[in-house]
Amino acid sequence: MDSKKRKLLIFDVLLMIVLAAADQFTKYLAVIKLKDQPSFDIISGVLELSYLENRGAAFGMLQNQKVFFVFVAVVFLCAIVYVLLKAPSQNKYYSLHFLLVMIAAGAIGNLIDRLRLDYVVDFIYIVLINFPIFNVADMYVTISAAILVILMLFVYKEEDFAFLGFHQAQASEAKEESRE
Repeated sequence: MDSKKRKLLIFDVLLMIVLAAADQFTKYLAVIKLKDQPSFDIISGVLELSYLENRGAAFGMLQNQKVFFVFVAVVFLCAIVYVLLKAPSQNKYYSLHFLLVMIAAGAIGNLIDRLRLDYVVDFIYIVLINFPIFNVADMYVTISAAILVILMLFVYKEEDFAFLGFHQAQASEAKEESRE
């Protein structure tokens, strides 16, 4: 592994730690300032802070499925680590690194809650559209995943992901099939 790649991975890990810590800090503040308190209006009728212990996923789905959520988070984190390790250290992959780090930090933030508390602390509520209460980790994951999809659809090309080896595996399979 070259020096540039090593520095990029160290930066990735440090950023992941800082982002996950920021998420945990906001949840700590939510617990000490919002738990057992009435909602706090930020923008009346639009945005408020409201404490919620979420034992499920978005919209209250899959309540009390801690093992499932932990398993899914670990699988996603392993996939992200694999891609980060394999991704070239070229400038065009910096946004990929950043977005994957954001997604990983969000997954880690919510995973810490699930392992430590058996639920995720949520506290941000968009009253205007009655959106489910969420947290900073959820924002990391949602916004980064949306941007990543846009990049994959409109910026990156299939050959940009040859470093993952999937393209080579498909080419090998096609060769095998053509021999038969």
